[in-house]
Amino acid sequence: MSIIARERGVSVATVVREAIDRGLSESGSQRRAAGRRILDAPDIDVPDVEELKDELDALRARRA
Repeated sequence: MSIIARERGVSVATVVREAIDRGLSESGSQRRAAGRRILDAPDIDVPDVEELKDELDALRARRA
């Protein structure tokens, strides 16, 4: 999601909200429940900035 957000120049939160809106457009309660599940999800370990940059560079290189 972060790659999509960066390409579009928006935040990851915006991408998540838009995905929820598209998937659950007919029910506000379903949308709230989906948002709550995202917010309640456990934190994940992420690499330090340099390691993350290297990982993203490797992913981009595979697309070329």
